[in-house]
Amino acid sequence: MRSPELALGLLLAVFFPSAPRSVGTAPPQEKKDYLSESEANKIRDAYEPADRIGLYMKFAEDRLKKFQYELNRKVQDRRRAEVLNNLLNAYTGCIDDAADQIAVGEQRQADIHGALKLMKAKGNEFLDILEKLQQNGAELDTYKDTLLDAIDGTKDALTDVDNALKTAAPPPVRRKQS
Repeated sequence: MRSPELALGLLLAVFFPSAPRSVGTAPPQEKKDYLSESEANKIRDAYEPADRIGLYMKFAEDRLKKFQYELNRKVQDRRRAEVLNNLLNAYTGCIDDAADQIAVGEQRQADIHGALKLMKAKGNEFLDILEKLQQNGAELDTYKDTLLDAIDGTKDALTDVDNALKTAAPPPVRRKQS
C-alpha cells in the first residue's frame, strides 16, 4: 500500500500537471556558503570520499593562506574583522566537511587511506599555524573566538582521522596474475 503523501502527489500530477511538486521529491543539494560556485561544482563532481577529502583540504588550505595574507596586509579594509572571521569560519567548514567524508568513506567501504594520510599531514600543519596565531597573532581580539573554533575543529578532525586509521580496513591488495 502506498503512503498518503505519495497518493496525494500522484493525484496532483494527474489533475494538475503544471503545478509545482514538492511531495516526494528530494530537495536540491544546497551549496555551502563558504564555497565558490566552482568549488561547489568540484565537490559535487567528485563522487569518491577520498577525492572530496582532498578537495576540502585544498580549500581549507586556501582559506588559511588568505587569512594569513589579510592579517599581514598593510592597507586595512574597514570590514577587516568581518573578513578575518569569515575566512576562519570558511576554513573550519572545510575541515568539518572533510571529516564528515571519513564516515562516508567508511560506510561505502572505500579506500580512503591516502586521503587520511593527507588530512593528517595537512591538519597537523594547519594546527601549528593556528596555535601560533593563538599565542602571538596580530589583532587577536578581533578573531579570537573564531580562532578557538578553528583549533577545536582541526583537533576534532585529526581525532577522526586517527580513529579511522585504526579501525578502517586495510586498502585492497592486488595479486599478481601468473
